[in-house]
Amino acid sequence: MGKAQKITIPYCPRPLQREIHDNLQRFNVLVCHRRFGKSVFAINELVRDVLTCKLPKPRAAYIAPLYRQAKNVIWDYLKEYTRVIPGVVYNESELRADFPSGARVQLFGADNADTLRGIYLDSVVLDEYAQMSPRAWGEVIRPALSDRKGKAIFIGTPMGHNNFFDLYEKAKTLPGWYVAMYKASETGIVDEEELEAARREMTEDEYSQEYECSWTAAVKGAYYAKELQDAEEENRITGVPWDRGMPVHTSWDLGVSSGNETAIWFWQQAGREIHMIDYYEASNEGLQHYIDIIKDKKYSYGEHYAPHDIEARELTTGRSRKDTAYTMGIDFRVIPLSSIEDGIHAAKTIFSRVWFDDKKCARGLDCLRNYRREFNDKRQTFFPRPLHDWSSNGADSFRYFAMAYEDYKPLPDNIRVNTDI
Repeated sequence: MGKAQKITIPYCPRPLQREIHDNLQRFNVLVCHRRFGKSVFAINELVRDVLTCKLPKPRAAYIAPLYRQAKNVIWDYLKEYTRVIPGVVYNESELRADFPSGARVQLFGADNADTLRGIYLDSVVLDEYAQMSPRAWGEVIRPALSDRKGKAIFIGTPMGHNNFFDLYEKAKTLPGWYVAMYKASETGIVDEEELEAARREMTEDEYSQEYECSWTAAVKGAYYAKELQDAEEENRITGVPWDRGMPVHTSWDLGVSSGNETAIWFWQQAGREIHMIDYYEASNEGLQHYIDIIKDKKYSYGEHYAPHDIEARELTTGRSRKDTAYTMGIDFRVIPLSSIEDGIHAAKTIFSRVWFDDKKCARGLDCLRNYRREFNDKRQTFFPRPLHDWSSNGADSFRYFAMAYEDYKPLPDNIRVNTDI
């Protein structure tokens, strides 16, 4: 046999990157300020994992919130740090590097996490996890690690109290998890002159979030940041009981494609107050699933609202989903077509009257916190439209609620729902 060839990857980690490489466990949560070097760290960790894995045909995945982000940010890094390996083959269409040993590193987007179903993984990085739906981890990625006991790294910058925050807090109490936070004021990676310039040019919330890893800073471009802050300060996000004597209304946003969630808010009128008592969402389910959920909750229902596209007729059957739902026992009221801007304005207008159950509506609240304008990185300005991501469906459903409320006429206070069944 010939002498083994020694290959040196052209990566020299910074001291803090080296510290993380040396301390990683099977599961890891890393909160890092901007310009920390997390992407370079992440791709080199994946390469090391598959090249040193003792199992046959190791597989590693880097997952960004959007597929195009993975391609724009990481693909060049993957090629840069692996091209010294003899025999490596790059698949440009699948963003994949195949090594002679049978190992593979591939890039994915959490916006289409279903593409990972059915594969196995020995190592995975979920970059900017705050921008991902937690369903991608629980339903798709975590099972892919099970049979080979693969490793996971969650990494990113905070974006308010969402799934990344929840994971960070939970991971601190779990055995076998490595958790670390790296603030710009502590690492010294970005010099003080540059940090001071950033402070002058950014809002306080932007700087706190991006450089100081603040969980409480408002999400950049968030539509309902002030409204949610007011709700917190006024204690309107709390335990909200279900009034069995009053009807429960629902507003829906129906997913129309694979991986696109259907989201449902459940609400009641209580004098001038509107009580959000429940929230539900799921994906890759038929209409019957959601109607079964509605019935299983045992609420006494009033109106069910859905957007205008529920009336679109399918070419194969000639029937609309509104027609189909009617045969299943749900008679939807249709919300007329209007602009997104008008709907957001309606939601902002009514927000001060809304109370949220902090437990049953936790997922819906995360959607509202993260619903934000799309940012143009080249021009450093916001587009005049929302970013479509995992938070959109819950926020759209809330927007439909606000528009439906104008149609809803509350019962007089002296009239109650007959709950005898």
